[in-house]
Amino acid sequence: MKELFLIYINKIGKDYKENYLYEFIFSDTIDGIDGDDWDTFPASGRPSAPHDHFIKKVGRLESEIKFDVIQDSDTFAVWDAIDGVIALAWENINAYDSYPEKRICFKFGEPISEVETKLYEKDLTLQYNKQNYEKQK
Repeated sequence: MKELFLIYINKIGKDYKENYLYEFIFSDTIDGIDGDDWDTFPASGRPSAPHDHFIKKVGRLESEIKFDVIQDSDTFAVWDAIDGVIALAWENINAYDSYPEKRICFKFGEPISEVETKLYEKDLTLQYNKQNYEKQK
């Protein structure tokens, strides 16, 4: 099986327990990845998930940790994350009493194994329902 890479983190919202919900979207390539309004500057909530044909695996995360995501940035565009200027998502520490020992962030193109390791260090795991999200022909 080809290695998979993180290409987008979709913020879903909150569940009934007030946990944050996210979808971690992976592809088998990082070349040519694109989605609607990824060039919008600033992103300000307009960009959507990558086009379906890029998506190979999606992991759902339920967490007490709040992440800021690039598509909600009032300063950057999603393309800035692809270029490595900023992460796709980072731990929001605004409500913390003290700075965390290790702040978690996720960068475009990170291998799935690195993403899972970072989450595991915070006692979090992705839940996978389907392996392949390509549209059927």
